[in-house]
Amino acid sequence: MTGKCTVTGGGGFIGAYLVRRLVHDGWDVTVVDNMVRGDASRFADVADSVRLHSCDVRDGEAVAEAIRGNDVVFHLAAINGTENFYKRPELVLDVGLRGALAVVEACRDTGVPDLVVASSAEVYQTPATVPTDENVALMLPDSLNPRYSYGGSKIVSELIAFNYAQDHFRKVQVFRPHNVYGPDMGWKHVVPQFILRALACEERGSRTFSIQGDGSETRAFAYVEDVVGGILTMYARGDHRQVYHIGNDEEVSIRRLVELTGETIGIALDIEPGPEAAGGTPRRCPDISKMRAIGYDPQIALAEGLARTTDWYRDNRNIAPANELM
Repeated sequence: MTGKCTVTGGGGFIGAYLVRRLVHDGWDVTVVDNMVRGDASRFADVADSVRLHSCDVRDGEAVAEAIRGNDVVFHLAAINGTENFYKRPELVLDVGLRGALAVVEACRDTGVPDLVVASSAEVYQTPATVPTDENVALMLPDSLNPRYSYGGSKIVSELIAFNYAQDHFRKVQVFRPHNVYGPDMGWKHVVPQFILRALACEERGSRTFSIQGDGSETRAFAYVEDVVGGILTMYARGDHRQVYHIGNDEEVSIRRLVELTGETIGIALDIEPGPEAAGGTPRRCPDISKMRAIGYDPQIALAEGLARTTDWYRDNRNIAPANELM
């Protein structure tokens, strides 16, 4: 399946992997990204085959110009990273909400028939059931906690996609990625932060590794190439006006993630529990039965994906912000 498409946020982590995969599969690809957080070097190997519109996703006229004549828009542009949720909630909300409106209206005005929107596992916060399927109620537990700026923006983005778009599109889909990781994912996420801190422990000859909480929290980490494959499987085989979980169902505790990180590097870390972060979620693991039913099957186990990711961060740690190495 090929055609003409745009990826908003194509300089971001998942977006760039998606851009590269689309180009390799034969798509005609445009990227919309102002590169404030994204980086065009992430898709440098296919840059000659990509049209880049360096515009803000909130600029509806610029977005409309970029997507005119497309078969589908993959809307991934957002301000991600847990640190940003706490420190820059206004920007997280502004880009999330106004970006979704601008993209949906631009698609509608230019006649783009298909729209794929990236949501997040953050829409559940603390889900009532784990593993969590797509029918569990979405939750915003505390509007005073800035952490929920991101989850709240994604809930509204889903509403915008499905309701503004219901009479104007051939296919509208939302995917909720769960804890995606991999090489070159940035510096403000748990996996790269753990890797860099473990590498610093190795360098200093120290084994003490402090964490938030006692490490019993669980997540199910999904390797980025599996997730990109899932997005394209969903688009090709999934239904109109549907939500799909894309991730892995291999649940692991944060304590075990630290242990695996140390094992990958070759050191045994002494885990030191600390205060829990406000708004943390005890367990997160998706039920991916709906995706499995249309042919999705993640291939990269955590140990393998963590090894690949560690190799990249070991080789590129010189470009990490100084405070990430502490």
